[in-house]
Amino acid sequence: MNKILDILFSFKTTLTLLALLAIGAGVATFIENDYGTSTARVLVYDNLWYEAALVLTTVNLMGIIYRRKMWRQKAKFLFHSSFVLILIGAAVTRFAGYEGIMQIREGQTQDLMYSLNPYLQVQIKQKDGSSFYKEYPLEFAASTLRKGMEDGYNTGIVEYFAQKLNNFNYDIKFDNKDLNLNYIDYTVSKKGKSEMGILSVDLTLNGVTKTVRLPGKRGQKGFPKIEDFGDTIVTLEYGSKLLKLPFSIKLNDFQLDRYPGSMSPSSYASEVTVNEENGKSYDYRIFMNRTLHQGNFLFFQSSYDQDEKGTVLSVNNDPGKWPTYAGYFFLTLGLILNLFSKQSRFWILANKLKNKNFASLVVALSLSFATCNLHAAEQQTQTPQASQNQVVVKEYKNPEEYINMLKKDSSSVANKFGLLTVQSNAGRMKPIDTLDREILLKLSGKTSMFDLNADQIVLGMISRPEIWRDVKMIKITTPRLKKFLGIDSSRRYIAFSEVFKDGKYILANEINKATTTKPSDRGTYEKDVIRVDERLNIAYMTYNANLFNMFPNPNDMKSTKWLNPVDAMQTFQGRAQQAVETMIRGFINTIIIEDWENAGKYLDFINAYQRKVGEKIIPSEREISNEILFNKIDIFPKLTLAYLFVGFIMLITSFIVVFNPKIKPKKTTLVAFIVLAILFAAHTFGMGFRWIIAGHAPWSNTYESLLYISWSGVFAGVVFFRKSLLALSASVIVAAIFMFTAHLTSIDPQITNLVPVLKSYWLTIHVSILTASYGFFGLSAIIGFLTLILFIFRKNRPHLDETIKHITYINEMSLIIGLSAITIGNFLGGVWANESWGRYWGWDPKETWAYVSIVVYAIVLHLRFVKSLNNPFVLTTASVLAFSTILMTYFGVNFYLSGMHSYATGDPVPIPMWVYVVTTFVIVTIAAAYKNRNLKA
Repeated sequence: MNKILDILFSFKTTLTLLALLAIGAGVATFIENDYGTSTARVLVYDNLWYEAALVLTTVNLMGIIYRRKMWRQKAKFLFHSSFVLILIGAAVTRFAGYEGIMQIREGQTQDLMYSLNPYLQVQIKQKDGSSFYKEYPLEFAASTLRKGMEDGYNTGIVEYFAQKLNNFNYDIKFDNKDLNLNYIDYTVSKKGKSEMGILSVDLTLNGVTKTVRLPGKRGQKGFPKIEDFGDTIVTLEYGSKLLKLPFSIKLNDFQLDRYPGSMSPSSYASEVTVNEENGKSYDYRIFMNRTLHQGNFLFFQSSYDQDEKGTVLSVNNDPGKWPTYAGYFFLTLGLILNLFSKQSRFWILANKLKNKNFASLVVALSLSFATCNLHAAEQQTQTPQASQNQVVVKEYKNPEEYINMLKKDSSSVANKFGLLTVQSNAGRMKPIDTLDREILLKLSGKTSMFDLNADQIVLGMISRPEIWRDVKMIKITTPRLKKFLGIDSSRRYIAFSEVFKDGKYILANEINKATTTKPSDRGTYEKDVIRVDERLNIAYMTYNANLFNMFPNPNDMKSTKWLNPVDAMQTFQGRAQQAVETMIRGFINTIIIEDWENAGKYLDFINAYQRKVGEKIIPSEREISNEILFNKIDIFPKLTLAYLFVGFIMLITSFIVVFNPKIKPKKTTLVAFIVLAILFAAHTFGMGFRWIIAGHAPWSNTYESLLYISWSGVFAGVVFFRKSLLALSASVIVAAIFMFTAHLTSIDPQITNLVPVLKSYWLTIHVSILTASYGFFGLSAIIGFLTLILFIFRKNRPHLDETIKHITYINEMSLIIGLSAITIGNFLGGVWANESWGRYWGWDPKETWAYVSIVVYAIVLHLRFVKSLNNPFVLTTASVLAFSTILMTYFGVNFYLSGMHSYATGDPVPIPMWVYVVTTFVIVTIAAAYKNRNLKA
């Protein structure tokens, strides 16, 4: 018995179980992507083997807590025992709770909901009037995936287990009769598109067998199939079942707000009346991040009917909520206290580094909200009358002569032009200066060209398109496309006119071929064709001012949509149409004849018009000025270059110091710290400035989160490890890598509006903590890689051993902070999810891979409890390899797996070549370091 307990409560068992949980969840995300959510649930998430692994992990954890007497160390006991409480709460939710969907139309009172989980429902009616009902809670894995077979997927293993798990044979006895239901097949028609497919069963009664196909429905009533067996009518249905609530809800009004001038929802809400069992009633407003609590039921604003006359509410009956929340609280408290506890591993490592002048620790940052409220100041003005005289257009010998004129004369007018307000297609109000920069960045990859800023260039494109169509400013990369267009291979830019011949678009066939090619099969040529085509379309829309939604409609004050100049002149009526046409034609004409003084006056009139007619939504002049200042500073691209340069210098310097023990690094480290602190301060300023301009925390999209990960990586170096030159250089490299990635052409730096569910303080808390952990993990990965290089050269250099140990301590401390942050952030995300849409965890691919990352890094930090694995080489190698889970969480899910957190659409893009190169390089480095691995902790 003792041997069994020794095995059950050993750390080897812990690591094995954690690895099993991580691998199972990771594989399940790919099963879900190819076979649908139901298949992943049946084969993994809700399967007995995975639940057994969770139970064994809980038992193992409880045994280790008891054997190691963890209660002697309060922080360690608190966060380890909290996992037990969380798993108990999750079990109660899993087996005692249930979820559903309630749909209500305006004016309707509803006390019924559909279960979220599907049921096979059997209704039997006999001619004598008797009836029988039987239901089976069933969810099926896709046993046949036709689309997958067509695409060449190896579906054999999944289909084998699916058939085994799906198979059922039920006998329903009634009135001395026996109705038999026998499983045949469950088919998903399209890869990853359907959570539920078609269930086929054999129905046998009185010796007669009929095959029935039942289309499944989740969250709504299934399609009933009626079979007549003479004296017995059998109705089969596969889908959600109706559940009656002990109270009713009346929808008084459904309200949907959109971003100004956009179809994108800003928020939506349901005004309801709750009628209780005791006859009492009360009114309540349900909207995103505001839940209705009625008894044990929670109602969440989930969706709405397309005609906007009805609401869709998610319903959750969750008896495990409070044990789970208590577990989350104790987990967070324990992990924070662990960073301060003198008995913790974190402080043991800190004490080991004291002799190395380890920096004082700052464990948490306090972030505060910074919001910008729109306000407008009314201005009165009179609209001038444009000259009706024929405009004389000045001719230029070549575009260069025209550009030289713009350099000399257009600056003041271009600056005024940039101060005007424009409305994006998604409804964001911003200065034209921002739009001009976005246009030029898309066209050329630059924010200025020909010694002209973006405002001057776009102003010229609008006023003199016949000149700018011959200006070489559209970026092109592949030699093959250059050859196709008949231009020199050394050129980086083409002119708009060069893709037209005899009035025909010569890329028409090429773009058709490229867009119809699967993304996974597209090469650099096809990608360049698509990008050039996009740039040409943007240039064309700029020539015609189609992108400039800058005129509010005074004839339609209910609408907040602004129109571009052409649409405004065609849509507006009466005096408004005359005024707008006068301003537009007057401004363009004065620009064409280069009457800059009067052109500036027309811009003043347009600005006054915008502020008077669009006063409800136009940003204040201060907000416009702030955003233009932010654009001019353009701090993040500059920081990228600075990080790359400083990181390279610091890395070379740190290796010189490491390999030459005679050099004392104290002054060098101090200088490096000061430089990095200045860059960090600039980075912090830039993030804060973007926060003020956007009106929300700057980590809501890919570009912003990459900036934030870079910031957290530098934060780790500056605050925690500032006395280690190698750690500082590693933190700069982390920042440089992520900043460089953020400024790749495929990532859009544009500031955007938030979707409704992200309008919550949970965005700031959950995302900031979770994403910050990536910086610490990135720092650990870089430190680990640098340590592997030291391992390669440690033979006959005994002084390197102390350096490796020193760096390994820093690596492990960074891992502890990172794991604490990602765990707290992930579980706070569970609270946000539960408070926003009624479930902590939906096994969405991104949150699943975040869970996988937590488990993997927990394994890395617990490897030291296995004697043979307790050495610097193992920890170093593990810290490098474990970062692949972060890359999968952040990038892989976005582009290769579908889900609510995913940015991907359509077929997955091919894996970039750099991934193979980096992977090979890392494996070769580990192999080279392996021969010198024997260094004791």
